[in-house]
Amino acid sequence: MKARSSEPPGRRESKGAEAAHPAVDVLAEARRALEIEIEGIQALLPRLGAEFEQAARMMLACKGKVIVTGVGKSGHIGTKIAATLSSTGTPAFFLHPADALHGDLGLVARDDLALAISNSGQTEELIRLLGPFRRIGIPLIAMTGNPASELAKRAEVHLNVAVPQEACPLGLAPTASTTAALALGDALAVCLLRLRNFRAEDYAVFHPGGSLGKKLVTTVGDLMDSGEKLPSVPGRATVREVIPELQMKRYGLTAIVTEQGTIAGVFSIGDLMRLHLSDPSLGFMDHPISNFMTHNPRTTTPDALAARALHDMETLNIRALIVIDSAQRPVGIIGLYEVLRAIDY
Repeated sequence: MKARSSEPPGRRESKGAEAAHPAVDVLAEARRALEIEIEGIQALLPRLGAEFEQAARMMLACKGKVIVTGVGKSGHIGTKIAATLSSTGTPAFFLHPADALHGDLGLVARDDLALAISNSGQTEELIRLLGPFRRIGIPLIAMTGNPASELAKRAEVHLNVAVPQEACPLGLAPTASTTAALALGDALAVCLLRLRNFRAEDYAVFHPGGSLGKKLVTTVGDLMDSGEKLPSVPGRATVREVIPELQMKRYGLTAIVTEQGTIAGVFSIGDLMRLHLSDPSLGFMDHPISNFMTHNPRTTTPDALAARALHDMETLNIRALIVIDSAQRPVGIIGLYEVLRAIDY
């Protein structure tokens, strides 16, 4: 009796596949696939024109929802496009043609607009939807790789996403064509975002959870230390008098304020160390701090996003920022590590 292999069928088949193609250069094949996908996206650029702008304007004017539909891989792309539109201010959802033809057309209303995606433009399930869409009275934007297709001809606007070739070496699996459709969908979403003057604050409304939501809604005022925790000394103080403030307030930074209470500059432990290195005799200790402070320091405000303050601190390689009000008075301090903990990077 022939001994049965202990390896699962999938493992045996995989080894056979490797043996059949021993000369495949994996990295070269990956580069080839990426280059073809890039070529597919680049082919979209010269086609951007009146039809694309008309599609964007139609979606902007839509009083209802954008109904995105497609079958197979185009359907997966449509799901992502609908999600991107919804999260950037354009109400949208994905409707599978099969579900639509079996009752879910009840989700479609007269004020809606349809975006149908099909590389061939001849997908039977999509073609069957065109009659019901027209009876409901909703306009159609088609995104296909075939301007002569049935779907393209019956749409109010056609967006051509044809690609020179698929990245699949067999020319069968949708690869470059789906990438092109996704990229054009993203382009529509970005244009609509700009047309609606959609802001980060608006985006936060649709993304309240997780670290992304925290980045978009957490302000400096939510995290800053103020009152007695704010390190602050008058401009007439000496370096010697500033050191206790640096030691006790844990930020390694203090605001220097004028007699009117506005910020004149900042002084840090790093500044103190550099002074010591330049003058080991400590002759500077009884000199006014205003001689050594950083003038016109980078500051932030209570209503600024904490993520923006974090970006500033990381860019400038500093550990804290003084928070000022509209009258340039120090009202708080925010630290790098506090922001990192709070918004869960």
